[in-house]
Amino acid sequence: MRKSNIRRIYLATLVIGIAYGISISLTSIVLDAEGFTKKAIGGLAAVFASGIVLASLPVGSIVRRISARATLMVAILGYACAVTIFPWPKTFAGVGLVRFVDGACSVGIWVSSETVLLAQSEKSKKAHVTSIYAIAMSTGYVIGPLIAHGIVKRWPPWVAFAASGIITLGSLAIVAGLAKNAHLPPPDEGAGLAKQADDSPNEHSSAQTSTYAPSSWGSVLWRIKTACFATFSYGYFQASVVLFLPLYLMHERGIPEGNTILVTAFFAAGMLLFSNIAGRIGDKVGHLAVMRVLASIGLVMILGFVYLPTFAWMCAAVFVAGATLASLSPLSIALQGLAIEPKDYSRGNSIYNALYAAGMLVGPPISSVIFDAYKGPAMLYHLAALWLVFVIFTIVYANDDPARSKLHMPPNAATTSSESSPA
Repeated sequence: MRKSNIRRIYLATLVIGIAYGISISLTSIVLDAEGFTKKAIGGLAAVFASGIVLASLPVGSIVRRISARATLMVAILGYACAVTIFPWPKTFAGVGLVRFVDGACSVGIWVSSETVLLAQSEKSKKAHVTSIYAIAMSTGYVIGPLIAHGIVKRWPPWVAFAASGIITLGSLAIVAGLAKNAHLPPPDEGAGLAKQADDSPNEHSSAQTSTYAPSSWGSVLWRIKTACFATFSYGYFQASVVLFLPLYLMHERGIPEGNTILVTAFFAAGMLLFSNIAGRIGDKVGHLAVMRVLASIGLVMILGFVYLPTFAWMCAAVFVAGATLASLSPLSIALQGLAIEPKDYSRGNSIYNALYAAGMLVGPPISSVIFDAYKGPAMLYHLAALWLVFVIFTIVYANDDPARSKLHMPPNAATTSSESSPA
């Protein structure tokens, strides 16, 4: 059953990723065509992120009390509605409301899916499992922009957003087959966890509230702080680049609008081809150490992007940036999966996604101000600086990596820790 649950998440993620890829590749272009300023576009991105922030913590509790399956199905339905109607509102308030619902439903999808993956995966393969999850999403991000590119050649953009909504609805049939207790570890992976494997939501809630009460929010956050910094940085970077890189290419580098749609596909392709390799390496040598190397390479790509002479070279840089920076996401999910106990997975994923959204919340407004005042290159420089700070943070808190911590433990202690840690 555990493999079936994981596979269903992979397949649903692929389908939803295609829908995301369609909408993300066109969002800033549609808003720009409607006359929204860069600051307004950044503000709308902040509204989207606020939906994620405000929904993140409640979603974690909902998953624990009800089920990942029910939460995921409601979130998918909500996202399908939001993305379908996105092109129609013409005011900031109208678009902002749609974007807020989009963000709230998106985090419902992410927290539910990631909780299932961490709960159902083996301890020694968490980065491998989460990297395939990232591959499924990035494959959708590659396919989606290509579909969007074909649609806008023949029809108006609203057709592409409608297609995104319809594709999203297709994932409902997939997640309907998830087990009701898919957000809980299998009963053979921890003493007493069999009590949690029953299909009754009320019995889940009772068992978890008493014997398996979650740790405090603060203690969970401290244990996963490096993973959270990674996701904050990635949210900040991703939201800024998705919105403003196409505008930089069009208005400052003279790249045709149709070509800028493909930038998302190159970024996702890099993640698609390398994230599983990064995950396997992380499982063997330590997730945080690999994250440090990837972030270092990624920030160099961002700096180099300013000086690259042709669109082909820019696409190559975007591809490498995707292979490095986007691969941080599955590694950081796996890192937090090892740093906390299974009973805290839903809570950890809520905090993790809240920090991701916080990055998305503050990134676009700050980037828009820098873009307006100092143009595109300055915006890219400040994104590279953010990743440099993250690299320094990973050095200061290098022992947050369980793999490194074991290196400093006596052999017997390391063995005991490994055997007693929940999967």
